[in-house]
Amino acid sequence: MSPITPDTLRADKDFIDRLTALRQDIHRHPETAFEEHRTSQIVADRLTELGIEIHRGLGGTGVVGTLKGKRPGQRVIALRADMDALFIEEQTGLPYSSEVPGKMHACGHDGHTAMLLGAAEKLASNPDFAGTVNFIFQPAEEGLGGARVMIEDGLFDLFPCDAIYGIHNGPKEPLGRVQTRPGAFMAAGDTWEVIFEGTGGHGAMPHAATDPTVPAGQFIASLSQIISRKVPSTDPAVISVGHIDGGDYNSPNIIPASVVVRGTARSYRAEVRDILENTIGAFATSCAAPHDVSAKLIYTRRYPPLVNTKAEVENAVSAATAIVGEPLVDPKAPLAGGSEDFSFMLEKIPGAYVMIGNGDGPNAAFVHTPAYDFNDALIPFGVAYWVSLVAIELGDRT
Repeated sequence: MSPITPDTLRADKDFIDRLTALRQDIHRHPETAFEEHRTSQIVADRLTELGIEIHRGLGGTGVVGTLKGKRPGQRVIALRADMDALFIEEQTGLPYSSEVPGKMHACGHDGHTAMLLGAAEKLASNPDFAGTVNFIFQPAEEGLGGARVMIEDGLFDLFPCDAIYGIHNGPKEPLGRVQTRPGAFMAAGDTWEVIFEGTGGHGAMPHAATDPTVPAGQFIASLSQIISRKVPSTDPAVISVGHIDGGDYNSPNIIPASVVVRGTARSYRAEVRDILENTIGAFATSCAAPHDVSAKLIYTRRYPPLVNTKAEVENAVSAATAIVGEPLVDPKAPLAGGSEDFSFMLEKIPGAYVMIGNGDGPNAAFVHTPAYDFNDALIPFGVAYWVSLVAIELGDRT
């Protein structure tokens, strides 16, 4: 397989212009989780035009394309891109801004989709590899676990793989800089809710009430002790409160009957995840009991930690180094506190997830903000990375 680099791709102006136009078209028409009907149709049509066999319907709007190399080989790898947008009102002012009120591609999944389609085009035009590549276009990464749903629908029964790879643009990172690490890379992302139930009453007579605000406040103040005293000092973990609900804004003199505290918990090992769940509930109960208030914990395990396997990280690092050079590749990147449902796929199959810098210029914005936009200058890096990875994984296998 002939080497492809970002420079050689940029020289193919027609190719890059088409992918850029495709990315911006998807950006104009954002579709949120499990509603990616237009986007998945675009993906399916393009793969079919390239002569790639497709399968639709996994996860509802998921698309899988299968391309066999022209040389014999038994190894099968998968490359994954997510397709969904977010419920955010775009404020970029760009000519291709979202045309759907309240929705936008604020995480770059439009770019991820375009880059994987670009790689499919290059590989289909010259399938000089030994084995099979599955292109997985996944719905609903944002919060609803589309990866898990595709797996439950039989993704890896229909398309068994020896390894799987994913990428995400790295916001506010130098353009093309690749970051990854073996082992845990991204956190488990869980949500929790504690409901403190009392009887409420008048603020002038708190002795006659069973006040849930006091144990709720004590509970919030105690959460940092879980990290400092219950979690092993060698394990990073986070508990944050994101929402407090109690009482009526128009009745500040009334003690509410209930207070609800909601937040997130992040960890990188299953054992620490168990500690967080068990201890949040225990702390809530211990704060509530002296005040004759009840405390109920609802703990939701959303995404598991994203854990890369060593051999596949080495392949990813080799592929990245081939296209951007060693100085722009960090194989021992810091742990990332965010979560990603690609972790469900990595629980089933060895693989590696990498971040590729989206640019750190003055107009760079973080993901999940109204000012964010995927940087089209990243497209040739993503395409080149995917093609390089296939060459490394399947180039010399028989």
